[in-house]
Amino acid sequence: MKVSEIRKLSDAELATKLTDLKKDLFNLRLQHATNQLDNPIRIAEVKKDIARVKTIIREQQLAGR
Repeated sequence: MKVSEIRKLSDAELATKLTDLKKDLFNLRLQHATNQLDNPIRIAEVKKDIARVKTIIREQQLAGR
């Protein structure tokens, strides 16, 4: 997910996206623990997406949006 795509989302959409990413991360960790994960790099990608979304949310808070 690109930053430009994230910036276009509204506050509610950002919150929804964040919860979805956290659920995905939980499921990926569960699959990793049970040796069912096909692509372990996906965990790092989801973590970075979570960080991007949180950064955009914080920027919007500081901007007064």
